[in-house]
Amino acid sequence: MSFKMEKTIISVKNLGKRYLLGQGGGEGYRVLRDVMANAVKDLFKKNNENVDQQEFWALKDITFDVRVGEKIGIIGWNGAGKSTLLKILSEITEPTEGEVRINGRVASLLEVGTGFHPELTGRENIFMNGAILGMRHAEIKKKFDEIVAFAEVEKFLDTPVKRYSSGMYVRLAFAVAAHLEPEILLVDEVLAVGDIQFQKKCLGKMEEISSGGRTVLFVSHNMSSVRNLCQRTILLTNGKIEKEGPSVDIINYYISKSHINESGSVKWDISDTVPGNNDLKVHSVSVVSSQGDITSEFTTDQDVTIEIKFWNFKEGEKYIVNINLKSSDDLWVFTSVNAPSANIGKDIWYEKPYCVGLYKTECRIPANLLNNGKYYVYIAIAYQKINEAIVQLEDVISFSVYDIGEMSKEYNGPWLGPIRPKLYWNTELIDRYPTGTDNSRELT
Repeated sequence: MSFKMEKTIISVKNLGKRYLLGQGGGEGYRVLRDVMANAVKDLFKKNNENVDQQEFWALKDITFDVRVGEKIGIIGWNGAGKSTLLKILSEITEPTEGEVRINGRVASLLEVGTGFHPELTGRENIFMNGAILGMRHAEIKKKFDEIVAFAEVEKFLDTPVKRYSSGMYVRLAFAVAAHLEPEILLVDEVLAVGDIQFQKKCLGKMEEISSGGRTVLFVSHNMSSVRNLCQRTILLTNGKIEKEGPSVDIINYYISKSHINESGSVKWDISDTVPGNNDLKVHSVSVVSSQGDITSEFTTDQDVTIEIKFWNFKEGEKYIVNINLKSSDDLWVFTSVNAPSANIGKDIWYEKPYCVGLYKTECRIPANLLNNGKYYVYIAIAYQKINEAIVQLEDVISFSVYDIGEMSKEYNGPWLGPIRPKLYWNTELIDRYPTGTDNSRELT
């Protein structure tokens, strides 16, 4: 199908996706258990004619165009419709209304396991995915060694992928999607499953893909990744486009509207929506004063403590906890990790295996280190043994530091940079001119 503009590779017009909530509102594939369940539902509805069905629009009135070679970020809060949009673009889900025109071969990485057959080996899945993308056997074979090397799964290539860890699964899935030369690459938040080094590798590959004229649509909660990779970003809110434009502007707008950034604390109950996996789930992230109070406001002469609580469900596991701090000017201020070699004092739980239970880990930022301004907290928790990320939460909370005035009196104007530590200074006389000598003499 041709386009009005030659360089437009994706055109989305008035797109909408509706779901029905309540009895009988499900969509999707039907198997025997679905038929049996629906028979029971039909019987129930005959005796309960007033059962309501509610409409839920996951997407509504979505319109945008993407040019060849563009890198587009798609951001928004949970439930905004980001993943639904990519599923429609991937032809996994049909839209309820509107149209999508795509002029190119699409490769998608949407969920762990999407497109892979669990009983097939890594090798077999590579060839199967290539065939799905319309590639000939010779083309796939030409790229095979490059795919395997990028995914770093050589030892497990002939193992059924159902035995892969989530990180291995994602590494191979991304390698296949990125190397089999699609014109369009769609990537969802699934990259958060991989370890930090591999994420950097993936971002570099997506940069390489787009610089070669191919197009990338990238859904992520990692604002740094979106900012670094994408020139343009679309912000979805409640299934609609709230704002779109240059990534820096849209991300700053999104951060400024995020309600969790202002409270000094965010807390989750144990459920499927909690950040984490079956081994670890986050309970809360808070900013705490020296008196133990949760707050988002500090003065420059006060300690700031970042407190993370999490449930551990796996006996004997070990974890790495990482904190990054970013300024309102979008500058990374510092990174800290609970490894003994990287901090003051020794966190015994870095080396000690965790028993099952609820844990609290704290990182204290000393007084007289941060400059006045607003700061955003990013946290990551990973398995210590394989350094595979379990949780990554960017801009999960924020806090502000205010100038107490004393240092400003000593310095004419605002202090530059995100930190202004009180450092050790010393001045001493190491020589003086003898009385009656010529002060213009050459110094020695």
